Amino acid sequence: MNLRLVRIPIIFSLLLLGSCNQTENDTLGKLENPTNKVVLSSEIEWEKLNPARGDDSPQAGTIWGNRNGTEPTGFLAKFADGFSSPPHIHNVTYRAVVIKGSIHNDDPNASTMWMKPGSFWTQPVGESHITSAKGEENIALVEIDHGPYLVKPIEEAYDNGERPVNIDATNIVWLGSDKSTWIDSKSDTQLSFLWESKENQGIFIKFPTSYTGKLESNGSVLHAVIIQGELNYEMPQSQEQKLLDAGSYFSSTDKAIHRISNLTKEDVVVYIRTNGQIKIQ
Repeated sequence: MNLRLVRIPIIFSLLLLGSCNQTENDTLGKLENPTNKVVLSSEIEWEKLNPARGDDSPQAGTIWGNRNGTEPTGFLAKFADGFSSPPHIHNVTYRAVVIKGSIHNDDPNASTMWMKPGSFWTQPVGESHITSAKGEENIALVEIDHGPYLVKPIEEAYDNGERPVNIDATNIVWLGSDKSTWIDSKSDTQLSFLWESKENQGIFIKFPTSYTGKLESNGSVLHAVIIQGELNYEMPQSQEQKLLDAGSYFSSTDKAIHRISNLTKEDVVVYIRTNGQIKIQ
């Protein structure tokens, strides 16, 4: 039986806060040869996530990497209303964030817990589970540290010591500028540390309504996916404004300045995977 962690505050967010080296970044100024990239949700190419299931397969749209290769990968998974998978396992651990609709992911014998947009969960390698969805449109961000991403029968299930985590969006612990030096003292932006490894970390950033500013990053990896709301993003190469809705993506592969604004009346939540530090101004 799986150990099931549900609807609990992210206490480990505070632990990660203490473990992260949050020295102030120097102002990057204007960078030459920016590596900023944007992919709109409307530009994502969809294909079957599990071709063996034919028309019953969820759809998948790769954002970065290659889930059929060996590199770190992020992709969107789209589930039809009423979808429910048979019990199965995966050959790799994955992390996921609900973007649209309602999704349940747990032990086959567990009670149903519908996770709403902004909820976060992990699925350990080798552990039997099911995935279900309900709603007109159900989409989740899925990321793996290495591929390929495969579906296997439960006869091959095993326990590698990891335990799954299911965290409802209402239990995310948000930190402001008084708790993190990654946020400028004059900014109302908030963040939440979700996970950390030796090389990378995953965080949520919540940009409040009327926010206009910049996110500076110093890592060689920055992947950012809009989870909720809409952001305006300025391309540094051309100053063109891009409207990023839920499921859209921006990235950089070197030190970068990401100029963004929230012109809506709702907060915008962004998921970021990076191997560096960031500064929100």
